[in-house]
Amino acid sequence: MSQYKDPITLAFSGASGAPYGLRLLEVLVALDYQVYVLISSAARVVLDTESNVKLSGNEAKATEQLSALCNAKDGQIQVFGKDNWFSPVASGSAAPKKMVVCPCSAGSVSAIALGASDNLLERAADVVIKERGQLILVPREAPFSPIHLENMLKLSQLGVTIMPAAPGFYHQPQSIEDLVDFMVARILDHLNIEHNLAKRWGYGD
Repeated sequence: MSQYKDPITLAFSGASGAPYGLRLLEVLVALDYQVYVLISSAARVVLDTESNVKLSGNEAKATEQLSALCNAKDGQIQVFGKDNWFSPVASGSAAPKKMVVCPCSAGSVSAIALGASDNLLERAADVVIKERGQLILVPREAPFSPIHLENMLKLSQLGVTIMPAAPGFYHQPQSIEDLVDFMVARILDHLNIEHNLAKRWGYGD
């Protein structure tokens, strides 16, 4: 039996917003969840550009890097390459029932809406949808084109949660980290994971 809570798949695609995904990973690890991490080629560029995180293209090395970054325990984080079709997330018989794509590019939204499954990220999302699991997409684009909106509407009607990276300000954020935590908190709310990252509306300090 695993020492960790049920695994969650966290995918990074090539949209801006790497700090959201990294913070979500950090919090999930701190809460003792096992996390399967998928990272697109474009996401590696964004991670380097926005967060100075230079991830290796090697699965084992990238796993070591993220584990060190998040103070993860042995085996708690597992990174799978985009063509690793033997990973658990590629099959409905083994994939976690919960998956978050954060950040999620408009291209990934489109591919997931079409059921393209051309890489592991797209396949993993397709598996969660077909298995009636919980899929949360965190798109970061502005403005949304009619194509983007149509794709998101299609996915929403299939039960996918569309949660644009649009933090609120009612908690009077004092830093970028406060804004990031606001979005991560909303994601955790929808995953039904308890946390104390952000002040809730109407609850005061």
